[in-house]
Amino acid sequence: MADPFAVTNQAPPLRGVNFFTRDAALGDALRPYAGLTGDLTADPGLTRIGELAGSEEARAHALPANQNPPVLRTHDRYGNRIDEVEFHPSWHWLMEQAVGFGLQAAPWTSDSPAPHLRRAAGFYLWSQVEPGHGCPISMSYAAVPALRADERLAAEWVPRLASTEYDVRRLPAAAKGGVLAGMGMTEKQGGSDVRANLTTATPAGDVYQLDGHKWFCSAPQVDVFLVLAQAPDGLSCFVVPRVLADGNRNPFALQRLKDKLGNRSNASSEVEFHGTIGYRLGDEGAGVRTIIEMVAATRLDCVLGSAALQRRALVEAVWHTRHRSAFGGLLSDKPAMRNVLADLAIESEAATALAMRLAAAVDGGSEAEGAFRRIGLPLAKFWVCKRTPFMVAEALECLGGNGYVEESGLPLLYRESPLNSIWEGSGNVNALDVLRALRRPESLDAWLTELAAVQGADQRLDAAVNDVLQALADAENAEAGARRLAAQMALCLQASLLIRNSTPEVADAFVASRLAGDWGGVFGTLPRTTPFERILERTIG
Repeated sequence: MADPFAVTNQAPPLRGVNFFTRDAALGDALRPYAGLTGDLTADPGLTRIGELAGSEEARAHALPANQNPPVLRTHDRYGNRIDEVEFHPSWHWLMEQAVGFGLQAAPWTSDSPAPHLRRAAGFYLWSQVEPGHGCPISMSYAAVPALRADERLAAEWVPRLASTEYDVRRLPAAAKGGVLAGMGMTEKQGGSDVRANLTTATPAGDVYQLDGHKWFCSAPQVDVFLVLAQAPDGLSCFVVPRVLADGNRNPFALQRLKDKLGNRSNASSEVEFHGTIGYRLGDEGAGVRTIIEMVAATRLDCVLGSAALQRRALVEAVWHTRHRSAFGGLLSDKPAMRNVLADLAIESEAATALAMRLAAAVDGGSEAEGAFRRIGLPLAKFWVCKRTPFMVAEALECLGGNGYVEESGLPLLYRESPLNSIWEGSGNVNALDVLRALRRPESLDAWLTELAAVQGADQRLDAAVNDVLQALADAENAEAGARRLAAQMALCLQASLLIRNSTPEVADAFVASRLAGDWGGVFGTLPRTTPFERILERTIG
């Protein structure tokens, strides 16, 4: 007699899959830069990250880090203020791997070719394990270009941020093997309007004393923060260490941790400053101009993180449907499901391609690449991050009820999916930043130059580019149409990259659906003649 309790028709655990070597889309996105980097598709470091990311060990740490969120300890047993955040051991394991891989500030001191592109690929791979711990990793990476506004402060902090040693001890930076960075910009009354900040910075010899609050302070457990405050000559940027050189703690009162929709493994806090010591970074009154370099770098990580969420959701959907049977056959063999999966696959591939192109521009260093980053980052931040919640929701649905259960990991991805569209400027902020970038002629030139590489290759893309140019002529209604413009410009960039670097099947399906209108507006409505199998064979090998 058959065992009535035997479990059948369930997908096996997704483990033992190398997230790097089995990602054809990532390989195609990296291959165009082989002349600068060597063949990154065979890079041993990325292969190692991909292997660990797809392991059972990594999966075993992802859910516990979120099921056991950080805990704020404001005082010790004697009533002394300590303002510490306690994390689950799985959080520390995830952080130790990320720092060990050099995903924080290591590229800034590296002499290897194209270190930012290599790091971007690693960040994309490792973020598929658990996205929350990417916040302090990203903050530490992004702090470096801002710190370079002051040679002395850069010399003090950058080598420590670039260290691959994860050191959680609460000590002066000079006594630690490595440090991490955070950020404090927004306040209760202003939010994204940081010029409305009320925190004051009073000169006190070689330092400033900060008094005020921050409504969102990213990663409050780290060693140093870039903070905006009002100095005598206007809004300025300050470097604020948690522990001073003499070993005393800098006043840094954590009021509470945010109870967030997602990103639950990561601590986000409200903080108050009371005579807190800060070191001015850049000129007084130039706070936004100084910290904007940090914002640009974190926006890149928003795009990378969203692309990673899309990729992990796609892999989970494909894996499940290839092992789950219903209505007489495997789900992945059903025509309707093949359409859904292929649609998810081209969305994910387009996000990956654009993210890697932007990372390569960081390595480029030329004025032209700088102009491309200025227009490409807000475009990608707007579009890729906006698309992610829809994409993850559809992937979750591919698992049916199994996908709605916490153990599957899909609810974690779904709760995380809106975050990157909010962090470092919501959709409207980024769409308006696109308009601001376009006021500089070199920004539009950079976008057009990127599209010129495939001009004439697809008439549908050429028509979409012309539509953008016509929209740009309507200056009177520019702000009202900012989102539509940003979306179309981002789609054109993605299409051009897929035409150049992906397969003809992927590129044609993307252009037909996203630019030519042969699409029903929801995933799974690609043209019926789409070669679904050729697209799907690229997903996880």
